[in-house]
Parts: sequence; structure tokens; C-alpha cells
Amino acid sequence: MSTPYPYPAHAHQQPYPPAPGCEVCGAVPAVPVTVRGHQGMLVLMRFLRRRGVLCRTCGLAVFRQMQADTLVRGWWGVLSMLITPVVLLLNLGALSRIRRLPPPATAAWRPPLDPGRPVLRRPAGLFALIPLAGLAMLLVGVPVLVAIGTSSEPTGVHYHHRQNREPLAVGACAHNDGDWTNQDLRNVPCDSPDAQFEITEPKDGYCADGDYMARLEYSVNGRTSLCLHPVKH
Repeated sequence: MSTPYPYPAHAHQQPYPPAPGCEVCGAVPAVPVTVRGHQGMLVLMRFLRRRGVLCRTCGLAVFRQMQADTLVRGWWGVLSMLITPVVLLLNLGALSRIRRLPPPATAAWRPPLDPGRPVLRRPAGLFALIPLAGLAMLLVGVPVLVAIGTSSEPTGVHYHHRQNREPLAVGACAHNDGDWTNQDLRNVPCDSPDAQFEITEPKDGYCADGDYMARLEYSVNGRTSLCLHPVKH
């Protein structure tokens, strides 16, 4: 029997498929996300992945649990110490998609997952501060040590290279071409205007009050102490 206004057989159907709901609780809206995890086992390792269509509530629960487990169990291996930070950073992309979702607009037909406390408020977050701090010190400390090792002078310290190699003679006078941190002493005649110090021997191992002590390298044998008595012109 024909109808006065024939329509296609599928005219009563919806033109677009309904939006997918959360595969855990059925709430809408939901979005496809992939959350990753990692476990280090000294020599071996495991790569974990949870992929699905999740609402905001269930997505946060999966992210926080996977992230917390990785923070605790992801560091135990040489390669795992490098892989774990990458996995943790990749999960931030999934978290961004989850947080852009509004709260569920429809009632869930099953209880949603419990997000629990944020990752950094869990014991796992506090525990992770230990390897993270160690990794940060390694990343910062190694370049600094390399820079110091390849530098001819430590940062902030300038060494004056000694020019005068002649040993000092007791009874003679000396002039310091450097400073007291970097002595550069040379013998000069005592009647010279350049004479600053008279070279004397210590008494009982000590220089007189007001005298200075020359470095051992200025003695003849490199082991004898010499005193520098200021000369008054």
C-alpha cells in the first residue's frame, strides 16, 4: 500500500550517530585518550598503555593512577631513568585533553572511577621527589663539572702566573710584583726604591709581628719558610 508522501525507509533514523559515551561509566561527553606508564626492573622494563574513550572523571582517575604508579616504579633501571621522564611528559598531553572536557552532562549508567587526590598530594608524588631531585642534580651538575674541568681557572678566581723563579736570599730584599694571594717575589737591592721587604728567617717557626710569610717555593730547597719584614724608606 502506497502512501501519499513516500519517504525513504531510513528517514526516521537520526542523520548522525550519537556521541560516544565513556566506556567505563557511559557518561557524555567523552574523548579518546591514551595514558602511558612505565615500570623499570633493573635489567628488564615494561611499557604500559591504557587507551579508551573516557569522560572527564574517569579520565582523571586513569591519568592519576598511571602517573602515580610510574613515579614509583618507573626509575629502577639505567634506561628507565631516562624513559620515565619522557613518559610522564607525554601523559601531560592526555591530561590536557581530559581537562578540556566539561563535567558529564548525562547520568552515568555505571559508577565512574574515583579520581582520588592529585598526583603530587599522594605518597607516590612525595617519593618521586627523590629520583627527580637526583636527576635534576645530574643534568645540572655534569655540565657544570665539565665546564670547570675544561676551564683553566675556576670561576671567579684569577691566578697570577709567577714570573720570578729565582730563590729568595736571607738578608736580601724583595719586591712583590703580584698580590698576597698570588705572590710574585723577586730579589732587589735593599737600597733600591723597589725594596718592599727584607728577607729573614723565622724564629721558632714563626715570623715576627707585622711580618709576612713567603711561599715555600721561594726558598732554595722549596721546604724552608722565609719571612718578609716590611722595609721603611
